[in-house]
Amino acid sequence: MRDRDLYAAILGVTSPWEVVDVDLDTPGQRVEVRLAVKSGTGQACPVCGKPSPGYDTRERRWRHLDTCQFQTVLVAQVPRVECNEHGVKQVHVPWAEEGSRFTAMFEALAIDWMREANLSAVTRLLRLSWDEVAGIQQRAVERGLARRERSVPRRMGVDETSFAKRHEYVTVISDQETGAVVSVADGRGRDTLDAFYKGLTADELSSIESVSMDMSAAYIGATVTHVPDAVRKICFDKFHVASHLGSAVDLVRRQEHRELAAWGDSTLTGTRYLWLTTPGNMTRAALERLETLRAESLRTAKAWFYKEWAMGLWHYVSRTWAKKAWGEWYQSAIHTNLEPIKQAARTVKRHLYGIINAIVLGITNAHAEGLNSGIQRIKAQARGFRNRTRFRNAIYFHFGQLDLYPTGISRSSAHTNS
Repeated sequence: MRDRDLYAAILGVTSPWEVVDVDLDTPGQRVEVRLAVKSGTGQACPVCGKPSPGYDTRERRWRHLDTCQFQTVLVAQVPRVECNEHGVKQVHVPWAEEGSRFTAMFEALAIDWMREANLSAVTRLLRLSWDEVAGIQQRAVERGLARRERSVPRRMGVDETSFAKRHEYVTVISDQETGAVVSVADGRGRDTLDAFYKGLTADELSSIESVSMDMSAAYIGATVTHVPDAVRKICFDKFHVASHLGSAVDLVRRQEHRELAAWGDSTLTGTRYLWLTTPGNMTRAALERLETLRAESLRTAKAWFYKEWAMGLWHYVSRTWAKKAWGEWYQSAIHTNLEPIKQAARTVKRHLYGIINAIVLGITNAHAEGLNSGIQRIKAQARGFRNRTRFRNAIYFHFGQLDLYPTGISRSSAHTNS
């Protein structure tokens, strides 16, 4: 089989296109495959499909899957036609999507790599620049969002996350039943969530059964304004409450550590994460050390007790009994001599309606924790993002549950290699 026939078969090139030449650059480890439209072939407008006269041709180049260790590039003189209705348009080529400098099969391979490895590894292994990888990711996200059917989650999660050292934020809206990211919007103010709600119909707003969030006044205000009966739907789930109480415990620890250290006592040195980790996730050695510290009558241990007490109040199914249990916790916490715990107790009381909603509606923090840790992981792997758009694309790419592949490429065929 001649090299032109071989590459025509590998690429799946069919009429009116044909492989006209294959140039092998051994020193440069590069293969250049030239394609052209067969002479005398009529063309049609890519917009309306009507037969149109040829206008001219433009040379285009696309990176394709490597041939063994050789980088492979497709080169074609792509016709442009002059349509009476749409003017001069370039015809579509079957091996790549419009505007891409990579073949569909190469983009599918890059998508698979980006799902499995960090961007630094992808750029190195595929011999691409950061901008090229970001471009492939952006086109994949745009395809996925365009294909996604419109839907509003019954159980919605709202959270904020920063993407730069200068503390710029995006608001991430997710479906708590599937874990899929529904929207990534600029900022974390009320106007950000207002804009999302304003894009929904009255029926869609009424279909929302719960909105899980942190205790942000901005998010609360937007939800109360737009979602019917929001006071019984807003939920402050266990993840956010634990984070708030954990901060109070850490404040007590830091205060007590400074006092002990001034006397040369290092009891609390290196114990920060011990007090913040869920006991069920601790090693045997960590649990033993925690029990030893608790026996020393530390204020930090007392603060930790209040945190763990609160974390044990999420099993109720009755609103009445849940309120009673949290009321008992509040009365005890507010009379402690630990000011950070008292401040946390006041915050809990102000937001108790949302905590009770979360308990009664059975809102769990599984997806919230997974999504948050996943976003932090991709942020760390990318060592920060140059701009908000790239951060947004990365969140959609990894957590949007989108159909990312170019048209005609399925996951099973994405690994095809030439």
